[in-house]
Parts: sequence; structure tokens; C-alpha cells
Amino acid sequence: MKHQSGLYAVEFAIVGSVFFLILFACIEIARALYTWNLLTEISRRGARLASVCHIDQANVQPLTGMVSSASLSSAGLLPNFSDANLQISYLTLTGAPATSFEQIRLVRAEIINYTHQFLIPGLSFSINSNNLSTTLPRESLGVTRFTFTTCT
Repeated sequence: MKHQSGLYAVEFAIVGSVFFLILFACIEIARALYTWNLLTEISRRGARLASVCHIDQANVQPLTGMVSSASLSSAGLLPNFSDANLQISYLTLTGAPATSFEQIRLVRAEIINYTHQFLIPGLSFSINSNNLSTTLPRESLGVTRFTFTTCT
């Protein structure tokens, strides 16, 4: 019996390390799925707001307040995410960039250059932005009968 003293401590060390490894792996996978879902929602929200909010008609660019509202960057839901990670494009029916307000038929919002940071130091990966884009047909683009809408 004296040869087996400390056996439970060794068993706990082995089982505990495997348990905590699986626990932290589950937490990291859940965070990655949350990030992926939130980036998809930001892309959808950006396209929706871009199709109904007023734009800079001379330069065919979204207004800054609309991008900030769509990106949810002020809410702090995603670390390292800023307005620069949300790109809004106004397109013709063929998918080419529109050069004038009258040519706009589609609106695309996509996530660009976002890197997800793991809780484990040293591990990070870039999320492929090709899969995180939403294209919608244009709607009013903020033009009403009497005025322009503001989306800030």
C-alpha cells in the first residue's frame, strides 16, 4: 500500500489536464462561431442600411455615420473590429462598380481584413472575407419624395 501513495494526484493531473484542454477548446470554438455569426450579421446589416440610407451622390460612397451604425464598432462586440473592416460597394446590374448615382442597382457589404484573436496568445487567423459579403438590390438609397433620410 505504501507504493501507491500519490496515485490519485497523478490520475487527477492526467484527467484534469485533458478535461481543461477540452473545456478551453470548446470555449475557443464557441468564440469563433460567435465571431463568424456576428461578422455575417454586420455584413447583412451593412448591405441593408446601404440600400436604404442616403449616400454621397457625387462620389458614390456611403456616408460615414451609416458605416459606423452598420459596423456596430461602437458597441464593442468584437475586439479589433473597426469601420475600416466593413467595405460598402455600389454596383451596376452586371456587378461592376457604379460610377454615378443613376447606375446603382446593387449594394454589397463585405468584411475585409479582419483577424480573429484567440484567447491563447500567439494563435490568430484571418477570416476569409469572400464568404462574408452580402449583396442586395438597391432600394430608396435614402431618397424620399421630400427629403433625404439620415442613418446615423
